[in-house]
Amino acid sequence: MTDWHRGTADYWTGKSVMVTGGAGFLGSHLVEELKRRGDDVDVFVPRSDEYDLREKAGIRRALHRSDPDVVLHLAATVGGIGANRENPGRYFYENAVMGIELMDQARTYGVEKFTILGTICSYPKHTPVPFSEDDLYDGYPEETNAPYGIAKKALLTQSRAYRKQYGFDSIYLMPVNLYGPRDDFDLETSHVIPAIIRKCVEARERGDDSITAWGTGEPTREFLYVDDAADGILTATERYDESDPVNLGSGMEISIRDLVETIADVTGFDGDVVWDTSKPDGQPRRKLDTTRAKQRFDWEATTDFREGLERTVEWYERHRDEVVDG
Repeated sequence: MTDWHRGTADYWTGKSVMVTGGAGFLGSHLVEELKRRGDDVDVFVPRSDEYDLREKAGIRRALHRSDPDVVLHLAATVGGIGANRENPGRYFYENAVMGIELMDQARTYGVEKFTILGTICSYPKHTPVPFSEDDLYDGYPEETNAPYGIAKKALLTQSRAYRKQYGFDSIYLMPVNLYGPRDDFDLETSHVIPAIIRKCVEARERGDDSITAWGTGEPTREFLYVDDAADGILTATERYDESDPVNLGSGMEISIRDLVETIADVTGFDGDVVWDTSKPDGQPRRKLDTTRAKQRFDWEATTDFREGLERTVEWYERHRDEVVDG
């Protein structure tokens, strides 16, 4: 069993923590881990129907309601390649304005520590592999998700500027593609792992001869199990106090073709995979240099990839009626 209790409960003792996006996929796992680390930690999750974090008034009400010592900013408007292509303006504006306003209001309010979740979509399209944090500004991101990536990267600039001018303690973390239980399995908005899991399970049950996957299958990706990500975020918040961005990844790289074949094997689907090459591949390669996380706050991922996939498939099969319409 993986040990999710590597952090120190002492840091969180008596603290009030606001977790934006705390009801989402990553956020729900992070809140669970946060409560494990400190029994008396006061966790507040602002829900979007009550606190609109794109508006100053909503942010101010959330801060006054929670009176946080620490803000963990996970909330984002995000989706897969298709959703990014259809919503470039929305994804740029909502992610930029939410993060910029939240950080500024948190500074004014007197928040002690502000942790920002960035994205590896901010990296240039042709970043040398493995992606080093030092290469973050060396080119334009992959076009399909550039508006989202640039909006998130603006928060890194803000973080550095606020530390320099105001002494505001904020850190900026960039997790690689996440997967795990409670992921988004809606085919309109999901990322590749939950989408392929759902396709394989449904095809297996219908007895289909094949499934269709986007692109050529040639690009590579790196994936991080969601509980590892939660552990990394909290460990960084406890131990890291610099504005240099930090990758959070597993250090593995797998082609989309091999990924789909692995998922088919785990789900028990033995049909063919048809590659729809009219659909975009996205960024050619993704693999992170995770050295900085190890050096700066002694963190690294621990979950075996296939074991993580098996847990994810098991969760989906058990909860699919709750997460899939009709």
